[in-house]
Amino acid sequence: MKIFIKYLFIWITVVLCQVLICNNIQLFGYINPYIYIIFILLLPLKTSKYLVLLLGFLLGLSIDIFSNTPGIHASATTFMAFLRPYIINILFNRESIDKKHLPSISSMGLSWFIKYTVIMVLVHHLFLFYIEAFSFTNFFFTLTRCLSSAVFSIILLIISQLLFFKERQK
Repeated sequence: MKIFIKYLFIWITVVLCQVLICNNIQLFGYINPYIYIIFILLLPLKTSKYLVLLLGFLLGLSIDIFSNTPGIHASATTFMAFLRPYIINILFNRESIDKKHLPSISSMGLSWFIKYTVIMVLVHHLFLFYIEAFSFTNFFFTLTRCLSSAVFSIILLIISQLLFFKERQK
């Protein structure tokens, strides 16, 4: 029950931060940070694939509802949640997954967390921005928006991880 309340609090916090703060940030016409995906990033490693997919869909859907977007966040977070176990398996060996249960800086180290975050954010942002544009007509403009938003989002996610998500090792 304690873990459920913890993740419910994180869910509510990231959705409110995204909707009330980050959705109102648009730097230079290119940069829109999407920090709500930290919820999916920080789920325990042994979380069921199906639960991660469901949570990814529901998280994206909640952002879509508050942002008045027609399912683009739901599809992007579901896609990211689908690829999460494969990305984790690429970055880990099986023994490491069994020993460590949280993909965080405190349990995995800064270098690993940066690699994991960069891959996951790029997967999410590429899908999100190209599904939003729904065309390859302005391919390089969309790519520029995607990459600049990804860099800004990654910086914010790492800062938030360092400031707010410190886990004690047992």
